[in-house]
Amino acid sequence: MPSACDPVIEDIEDMVSSTDPTPHERQSARKNIVPRPKKKKELLNDEELQADSVIPGMQKIWMKTWGCSHNNSDGEYMAGQLAASGYKMTDDPAEADLWLLNSCTVKNPAEDHFRNSIKKAQEQEKKVVVAGCVPQAQPRMDYLKGLSIIGVQQIDRVVEVVDEAVKGHSVRLLGQKKEGGRRLGGARLDLPKIRKNPLIEIISINTGCLNACTYCKTKHARGDLASYPIEELVKRVRQSFQEGVCEIWLTSEDTGAYGRDIGTDLPTLLWRLVEQIPDGAMLRLGMTNPPYILEHLGEMAKILNHPRVYAFLHVPVQSASDSVLMDMKREYCIDDFKRVVDFLKERVPGVTIATDIICGFPGETEEDFQETLELVKLYRFPSLFINQFYPRPGTPAAKMEQVPAQVKKQRTRELSQLFHSYNPYDHKVLVPKKVEFKGKMIEVEIYEAGKHFMKGRPVEDSKPFNPSIAAPLQQGEVSGLIQEQSVRGTSGSSSILIGCFSVDREALKKLGIGLAVAAALLAFIIDKLY
Repeated sequence: MPSACDPVIEDIEDMVSSTDPTPHERQSARKNIVPRPKKKKELLNDEELQADSVIPGMQKIWMKTWGCSHNNSDGEYMAGQLAASGYKMTDDPAEADLWLLNSCTVKNPAEDHFRNSIKKAQEQEKKVVVAGCVPQAQPRMDYLKGLSIIGVQQIDRVVEVVDEAVKGHSVRLLGQKKEGGRRLGGARLDLPKIRKNPLIEIISINTGCLNACTYCKTKHARGDLASYPIEELVKRVRQSFQEGVCEIWLTSEDTGAYGRDIGTDLPTLLWRLVEQIPDGAMLRLGMTNPPYILEHLGEMAKILNHPRVYAFLHVPVQSASDSVLMDMKREYCIDDFKRVVDFLKERVPGVTIATDIICGFPGETEEDFQETLELVKLYRFPSLFINQFYPRPGTPAAKMEQVPAQVKKQRTRELSQLFHSYNPYDHKVLVPKKVEFKGKMIEVEIYEAGKHFMKGRPVEDSKPFNPSIAAPLQQGEVSGLIQEQSVRGTSGSSSILIGCFSVDREALKKLGIGLAVAAALLAFIIDKLY
């Protein structure tokens, strides 16, 4: 076993063979271990044990995630696996033994925060493991030397990496997952996870994209499009609702491109998912680029009109200048974007269209910027993400002639002032912050209106409606492990949730099958199926 001073091991396969137990097998085996008493001469005193023993799985871990909802979902999966393996997740970085830093590479400030956190951890003599898009895209950066890295498609092996890191070893897993020569969407969807919000399940439906935008560093990390099969996504949604979730958020680098690599499309997936949504629960769609939504506009309008789907779509425009869009290699013109927005606004009453704009892209003239201002004035987007351009290393846009920094800042301010000049949130209703309202739908009466909001109070004698079909997991509880749930609609009977399967307790008793045996049988079946 190499020491902390030995050369970095580029892949954990250099240390772990195919015959070694997986984290899942190790966790299962712990329940069946029968300790054997040692002879007196074999006993070690406490001083000897502390001097040379590091037992993985006993440490406290603090995790920090930057970036998009896809990154947040990855973070939830990593936290769940670590907790299921015995590690304790903590919200206090000071008490943690190891920091797991899950990075974002979209903009310079996000990477700056990531780099500063690494430095702070090292100053406090914490063990560090890094994950996310920054180390995946740039693993040889100086400030990453000697650190263990989990690639964006290797999050299912986080326990192995952390195990080695707490022992002082440095390992790096950056490979792509493939099957039969085809790139997979990433780690399995049925892994344990700890949801940041127990009422919301974030599901990545695909990873990577089909574009080659000249400013984008994420493409270097996430790669080309790889979609999850529909059946796997349906199972994950079903399991989530059985664990008390009342909202599903779909995410990816481009949800509109879903399925193009596996012979299907986004509307086909959405109609299958809608079938799984309980009454009152909701589905929220993620970001889609204009080129891949144009051919599905009719079906998308029908889906967004569904009572269990939010009438919301995030369609980034980035610029209203065709010249700038061409330099960005966005693969659409401004008329394409307007066609998407006009079609949906006409056929989906009250639809919310969110968009992104980059200010100061290389070569952007004042005339180009004025076209963008006119677009915002025309549509008055209720949700607008304004980004000052940052050249990301290794991207084509970083080599283009840059707009002066003061001009970028001035355009960013001007666009922000325009956004705040109208009332984008005059339909947003604020209600009292009470625990009994969390995750429920309530009827309110409006008693006050402000510039960006309205205030409501519960209508007298009205009862909150609970869309969850089961009691939600507690904050910090691990999804995917065996849970006892009281499921609405079963006349008060209790079922046992094992993975994504719901099993009646009374039926197990009649068959003479214990819980541990049932879990082992289902684990065996699931392993054979997948």
